[in-house]
Amino acid sequence: MRRRTTDPAFDATQVSPWNDGIEGLAYGGDYNPEQWPLDVQLEDIELMREAGVNLLSVAIFSWATIEPREGELDWTWLDATLDRLHGAGIRVALATATASPPPWLTRKHPEILPRLADGTVLHQGGRQAYAVTHPLHRDYALTMAARVAERYQDHPALALWHVDNEIGCHVPRDYSDAAAAAFREWLAVRYTTVDALNAAWGTAFWSQRYGSFDDVLPPLSAPTFANPTQQLDFDRFSSDALLDYYRDLRDTLRAITPHVPTTTNLMASTSTKGMDYFSWAPELDVVANDHYTNAADPERHVELSFSADLTRGIAGGAPWVLMEHSTAAVNWQPRNRTKQPGELLRNSLSHVARGADAVMFFQWRASQAGAEKFHSGMVPHAGTDSQLWRDVVGLGQALRALGEVRGSRVRSRAALVVDWPAWWGAELDSHPTQELRYMDQVRAWYRELWRLGVTADVVPPTAALDAYDLVVVPTLYLVTDEGAANVAAAAERGATVVITYFSGIVDEHDHVRLGGYPGAFRDLLGVRTEEFFPLLADEQVHVSGALGGFAADLWTEKSSVAPGVEVLAVYDDGPLPGGPALTRRAVPGGGSAWYVATRLAPEGVEAVARAAATEAGVLPGLSARPGVELVRRRSDDGTRSWLFAINHTDEPAHVEAAGFELLTATTVDALKVPAGGVRVVREA
Repeated sequence: MRRRTTDPAFDATQVSPWNDGIEGLAYGGDYNPEQWPLDVQLEDIELMREAGVNLLSVAIFSWATIEPREGELDWTWLDATLDRLHGAGIRVALATATASPPPWLTRKHPEILPRLADGTVLHQGGRQAYAVTHPLHRDYALTMAARVAERYQDHPALALWHVDNEIGCHVPRDYSDAAAAAFREWLAVRYTTVDALNAAWGTAFWSQRYGSFDDVLPPLSAPTFANPTQQLDFDRFSSDALLDYYRDLRDTLRAITPHVPTTTNLMASTSTKGMDYFSWAPELDVVANDHYTNAADPERHVELSFSADLTRGIAGGAPWVLMEHSTAAVNWQPRNRTKQPGELLRNSLSHVARGADAVMFFQWRASQAGAEKFHSGMVPHAGTDSQLWRDVVGLGQALRALGEVRGSRVRSRAALVVDWPAWWGAELDSHPTQELRYMDQVRAWYRELWRLGVTADVVPPTAALDAYDLVVVPTLYLVTDEGAANVAAAAERGATVVITYFSGIVDEHDHVRLGGYPGAFRDLLGVRTEEFFPLLADEQVHVSGALGGFAADLWTEKSSVAPGVEVLAVYDDGPLPGGPALTRRAVPGGGSAWYVATRLAPEGVEAVARAAATEAGVLPGLSARPGVELVRRRSDDGTRSWLFAINHTDEPAHVEAAGFELLTATTVDALKVPAGGVRVVREA
């Protein structure tokens, strides 16, 4: 595996902006004309004009259509498609067509198929039936990407390269022979010597010492717990291997079209665990993301906001592309409920409010056949005589009205620290409790900040934290010395830092930091924990103190505090009555460090979040009824700001905001947001 980074000789200044030739915000989706006869394709162009579409992703799953038999290439349909779209003024994010190998390739070379940890081969018949590390598959994919680039490098519709598709979506971890060989190569680069690997993996335990890198395997199905650092490194390797696949395709495109920007659609959310997207970001010319809400989640709009804030964090605050979401129902959840009235507009503009400069969908026209035929599209099965089509047209009008926000940014004074290696490490086996889920605390704390109206940047532990007055660090089980020092420096600079249980426990090799928990944060917090006391199933405790009384579950700790540390709440009952459950230490330099040593019920999280946000001075000046989302985007020069008010309730809401409301084109002194509606004010 190559494990390369961006070519230092590549001149990024020659890359065109991805939205060159697009006026205002981009609007569109995946377009799959190969699924439809010519008369439908011609109708599509007229409907795209009606909807206001100006950007489409094309040829994502087209390998078998372009090359139905090895070496036989048919470009006729794609030539005509790009010509028609250009004639209609629509720009194209052209895909490499590699997202699923054609059946002839996997039949001829079944060795490129991926495997599960138990050896099960994942065959063709779905999609992504390839091992990203297999050299033969890589050669075929790079050849196809080069063919597409060579043919369309000068086409006037080409705006952006869409590399593969949702890389790692279905096979985030491959255990094939090709992956095993690449894993050994990756380890040799990471550790240089097998002795260094043995030290990092702690192989003196259970007679696991390796005499050669050749002896190492991926963490396959084993009689009992696999080596935890081996598992952790395989997670790192797998994310890097998927990124390396993207880089190879990108560099193939760059060699032919150095001026055309490249991206791939990430899947940043609370459920995508496989890829460390913070490490991917420097390799993308623009960050793009796919996001789908869970119909069964009554607070799905909050998870959507988290995904958008995470995507903005991955992008380093820059505007980004919403490459996919759904107009209505999807096809892959247990119960695929359609969206509620107004939810399409609210979902789309929540992404825009939090930094998206493009709103795109899977897909333009709902398919008539195939596994995703019941996945909604911009043109539904019912056709244009439908409420969904009218909503799609209305969304296009709304995005045109919001064109002036393009390029502006969200400026936050609060940060939520999230880390993929910590996520991987926290959920390894043989831990104090197998019930702990990393995203449980991330979602809990994000939810309460959202409800308080505090917009938070979602950033890694090593991100620059100078601009933040509040830094929330949920369950950062694994942290490097650099990351721990960076968080501590924020408090020493004057920020309020909130850290929750099972944080700072191990270093990057999953070695316990000795001397008492919470390890890397022990001195910052002024707390020393001797032992963990995880709670049993359905067991709860009650905590009480300065902020009130609250239920808690899952986790308690036997701790002591240093002189000067305030104990803000204690356990009233359970295994550790009277022990500290919530503490605060005043940090020299003006900041503070709070420690939450248990899993508080939502009311407790809300109380701590409110107290910390108040102390940090980050509560918003504007307020609205619960369920109304308020977010600002600001111009780079700071001279203009736009307030997005998104009402997720069934009652109208009032916001003390004045200026020009873009969606209704009216001047307002006080803003009324209709039930389930959205308003966007260019503030006076």
